[in-house]
Amino acid sequence: MQIYLARNNQQAGPYSIEQLNQMLASQQVLLTDLAWHQGLTEWKALGELTQGKLVYEPIGYAPFSAQIKTETHPNSAFNIKVEQKTSQLASIHSRFFAKLIDVFLWFPATFLLTAFFTPEQAQKFTQLNEQLFRLMADRSSDIALAQKVQTEILAIIPTQAWMAMCVYIIAMLMVQAFLIGKSGQSIGKKLLKIKIVDAETSAPVSSVRGFWLRSMVFVILNMIILPLISVIESLFALGKNRQALHDKLAKTKVVQK
Repeated sequence: MQIYLARNNQQAGPYSIEQLNQMLASQQVLLTDLAWHQGLTEWKALGELTQGKLVYEPIGYAPFSAQIKTETHPNSAFNIKVEQKTSQLASIHSRFFAKLIDVFLWFPATFLLTAFFTPEQAQKFTQLNEQLFRLMADRSSDIALAQKVQTEILAIIPTQAWMAMCVYIIAMLMVQAFLIGKSGQSIGKKLLKIKIVDAETSAPVSSVRGFWLRSMVFVILNMIILPLISVIESLFALGKNRQALHDKLAKTKVVQK
């Protein structure tokens, strides 16, 4: 097991558990320092991992004495040489196309609304849509009439269609949240070979930060104030660190895998 340490936004490592425990005993590292290793979804304070003790004993880990002999050096092995870990930021075009792929994955939800139409309902739906488009194009049209037509359109859609759309949306949310929590990659990001990481340490982030805080908050905002929020998001992504507003909120960045 390889363990990375971080202090004051700087990272060191990797170290074995044996090295970490010796550094804890000699106070070269502190319980307030952050640590991450495979199996953790985000950086955690050492004191949280050790439960306040000066020794880390993760469940299921068996030390290897041979590894200690070959890898440790009494005079220098436990002197932390802090180096800032750098990752290549994902390009603007790779982020754009990854986002485009993820957006297209939501389109089947809208198609499901008309999938259960009878021929008569499909014809009526087309007629009402054409009428609504004409009313929207005519600036002098009655707003109340346009709202009435819109209400009639929604009334045509059967309950089964609404249920199917909800099931699809929930399934997509669960899949994307799982993938981002596991690897920092949505479906689009996986195809473009980029991923979401912590903005300061480049460590993996949890699905709470990577998906729910980073994405869902802005999905809701887009529904309320679209397209204004999308324009602002794009402008921020052109900055030096290529952090859109959702990256700044979740303290993340997108890098090449």
